[in-house]
Amino acid sequence: MRIVVGGQIDKEDIAKIVKARFPDSVVDIKGDLDATMAMKKGQYDYYVGACNTGGGGALAMALALLGRNKCATISMPGRVSSEKEIEDDVRSGKVAFGFTAQHKDQVLPLLLDILDKKEGGTL
Repeated sequence: MRIVVGGQIDKEDIAKIVKARFPDSVVDIKGDLDATMAMKKGQYDYYVGACNTGGGGALAMALALLGRNKCATISMPGRVSSEKEIEDDVRSGKVAFGFTAQHKDQVLPLLLDILDKKEGGTL
């Protein structure tokens, strides 16, 4: 699995969480535009990013270049997506995920487990 970390804040922390979950996967940190362009070119399978709103700075470039049908905000201030909601996003073909930095320890492990199930063919 190849995952690129974009977004506006906590990129290093997010990359550490992803690398801890998937030590054998490619995990890179890039600026939003570079990360999204690399996604568009097929160089990465998934994009994750954080900002203070979960959808603005975390997903702005992904929304613009990949399209709304490929992006999901999995947390925002006052709202955290459930495991079922995240599963539904992944099943529907979403590949770019934004969340608030405050929720990274809560939603990122859920998302990574769901992506692992998808890649393993059990989702």
